[in-house]
Amino acid sequence: MPSPKPQQHPNSFILSPRRVVTLALLLLALALLLPRLAFLPRLLQISRHLRPLSSANPAPIMSSYTKELEIAQLAVQRASILTRRVFHEKAKGTVDKNDKSPVTIGDFGAQALIIAALKHNFPEDEIVAEEEAAQLREDANLKQTIWELVEKTRLEDEAGESKLGGPIKSADEMLELIDRGGSKGGANGRIWTIDPIDGTKGFLRGGQYAVCLGLMVDGDVKVGVLGCPNLPISDTARLTSSMADNQTDSSDHGVLFSAILGQGATSRPLASSSSDNPKPIKMRAVDDLSQATFCESVEAGHSSHGDQFEIAKKLGITRESVRMDSQAKYGSIARGAGDIYLRLPVKATYQEKIWDHAAGDLIVREAGGQVTDIHGKRLDFSVGRTLANNKGVVAAPVAVHGKVLEAVQEVLNAKQ
Repeated sequence: MPSPKPQQHPNSFILSPRRVVTLALLLLALALLLPRLAFLPRLLQISRHLRPLSSANPAPIMSSYTKELEIAQLAVQRASILTRRVFHEKAKGTVDKNDKSPVTIGDFGAQALIIAALKHNFPEDEIVAEEEAAQLREDANLKQTIWELVEKTRLEDEAGESKLGGPIKSADEMLELIDRGGSKGGANGRIWTIDPIDGTKGFLRGGQYAVCLGLMVDGDVKVGVLGCPNLPISDTARLTSSMADNQTDSSDHGVLFSAILGQGATSRPLASSSSDNPKPIKMRAVDDLSQATFCESVEAGHSSHGDQFEIAKKLGITRESVRMDSQAKYGSIARGAGDIYLRLPVKATYQEKIWDHAAGDLIVREAGGQVTDIHGKRLDFSVGRTLANNKGVVAAPVAVHGKVLEAVQEVLNAKQ
């Protein structure tokens, strides 16, 4: 006789293969759903604080870098006031750095003011700046002169005083601030880069110079501000060769260029209030390259004038290039005063400094331009204090940048 089958309890549950698969799928679905269910109470809590937008009174949309831009503009304005005072008071006592370029009282003073403002508002941010205070520690008179000028400028700057921090209490504290600009830079975190006076030789002869400030986040430039005290305020003023010097005594000079990544570029008078409406700027449409205007450095040691002349000929450009110092060239082409900026390598080993390009690069790109090196690569601000991964600079309107780059490469390759 066959053995009797075991009796099953009516409430027993036999895990058949089909049931095992079904149960596994249910557990997987539950595991995927639980995190979303856990977020519901938080979502409901947030929703209680949201108000519906009405067309009559919409809530303002605040950029994530609105404060950074405001502080950068105020700091650059204050530093520009100091540089103008230095020039007009003839307090240009210069010293020599290792590379023999002149450093002025204005360089040190402007850097101290900007770093003081940044440390007051963003104390955890790193800073890459051009100057260091070692030489001032060896010259007590120069150190005292700069500190007194810094404090005088700060006290007279009513617009920025409430937002840029209190007094710098001593000359030694000023030196410590200057040396806070020694960050190595890199690809991680928030890093400001400062050139307190870009174009020192232009500054000394009353020509073009710029107070430059940019914010990089994880190696990408997010905010850029250029104070150009000796450029015309008007965005319609075309570049001329006379702008290279003797531009300091006109009331219609002094412009502030600004940009936030993804929000366009603007200009406004350097002396205006931060509440004044800035004007959007755009690069000029270049339909005929023969009518374009080149910008290039004054110093042949900064960019190859001969190569740039050959490039202009290849492009059919007949206008004489405009030579001027500093990132004022970036601001000028961004608003259509000029069209093309070339900075061609003079030495194979030279590496551009990030403070010489960060703010201007962003402003030109936000104004409708393209900025690359001579190989067509975007400028890489993530590798330290220099543009170690790039050679030279080619900046032009997007529509013609490819043609300009092609001419640059043809001329440079012909030399090899």
